[in-house]
Amino acid sequence: MDDTTIAELEDRVLTLAREADPTVEAVRIDPDLADTAAFCAHYGYSLEESVNCIVVRSKTGDLRYAACLVQATRQLDLNRHARLLVGARKASFAGAEETVEVTGMVPGGVTPFGLPAALPVFVDTPIMDLDRVVLGGGGRGLKLRLAPKSLHALDTVHVADIGRDRPQVAKR
Repeated sequence: MDDTTIAELEDRVLTLAREADPTVEAVRIDPDLADTAAFCAHYGYSLEESVNCIVVRSKTGDLRYAACLVQATRQLDLNRHARLLVGARKASFAGAEETVEVTGMVPGGVTPFGLPAALPVFVDTPIMDLDRVVLGGGGRGLKLRLAPKSLHALDTVHVADIGRDRPQVAKR
């Protein structure tokens, strides 16, 4: 995607997000710092309020996709929820090129706002208990900070317990 296309996408996403939550904050960032860990470390946001939008695909049966929102402190429990997410016995994470093809957005910027109408969006239940969350803004140069309840404005949103806590690494 060229810079003009990304800027237009970010503008459209921001407009949609503002319709859902007029208090949304647009956070312009260095695109090289869009990945969650780098973003949080550099800009001072917590991993708890940072939400990743992950595109998954079926591995069996008809090819289906879904977008899944999970806090950075949790991980998507894909194997356990494949049937719920994409109606298949097995599922996998979509690759970067496939994510762009399906969403029109690049990894590091994928957001539920502006996704194709046929793409279901699953939100991990604990996200809804937060006051504000930070998620992608369509391109790698924009993050959105908004109230998670605004996600209910999207027709394709389903709230479900799709994540699990990340395993703790034992310290020696």
